[in-house]
Amino acid sequence: MRDIGEVVLNVEEWEAIRHVDFLEKSQEEGAEAMGISQPTFHRVLRSARKKVAKAIIEGLALRIEGGSFEVGD
Repeated sequence: MRDIGEVVLNVEEWEAIRHVDFLEKSQEEGAEAMGISQPTFHRVLRSARKKVAKAIIEGLALRIEGGSFEVGD
């Protein structure tokens, strides 16, 4: 892979996008599944979407790492 910039998405952000945009759950359902409040979920989701948009618009690599959330089934 050529040397390009990157955007880092933490696991919580990835999980929020997975619940709402991939699994088509509501923010309330996503928050419940992640064990966080809906306002916190909203902030995490907003951050994740901004990072993904930046990666797409600026042609950056997207790396997923870090965070304190464990991905389940």
